[in-house]
Amino acid sequence: MQTIIIDGTNATLGRLASYAAKQALLGNKIIILNSEKAVISGRKKSTIRSYKDKRSRGGSSQRGPFYPREPEKILKRAIRGMLPDYRRGKGREAFKRITCYSGVPEEHKDKKMIKAGKEKTSVYMSIKEVSNKM
Repeated sequence: MQTIIIDGTNATLGRLASYAAKQALLGNKIIILNSEKAVISGRKKSTIRSYKDKRSRGGSSQRGPFYPREPEKILKRAIRGMLPDYRRGKGREAFKRITCYSGVPEEHKDKKMIKAGKEKTSVYMSIKEVSNKM
């Protein structure tokens, strides 16, 4: 088992989530830093509307489903969706091996990271923007 540290800056959310899920299923420990800087492709209005709709379905007055507000939890929820049944067996073990951070914690500052993102020129918005508008 090896530890893979990924810098989520400018990484597309779905691609980052699928890569992390696949590596976790292979038995690697995944640490994602700067998860608030990952981007979601698409029009801003429709993206925000989609996340607001997901948020309004759950909540304190209803039983669920609950959808997170924090950027690192939004990313972890996307990764959870890429895993086969995260409640049992292989999916649960893989999900336990994934850790997402907003920013870079002290213990990971000097470690080697994989740069997952490229500069984006088209229509994109960061997870932080989405979480602030919910």
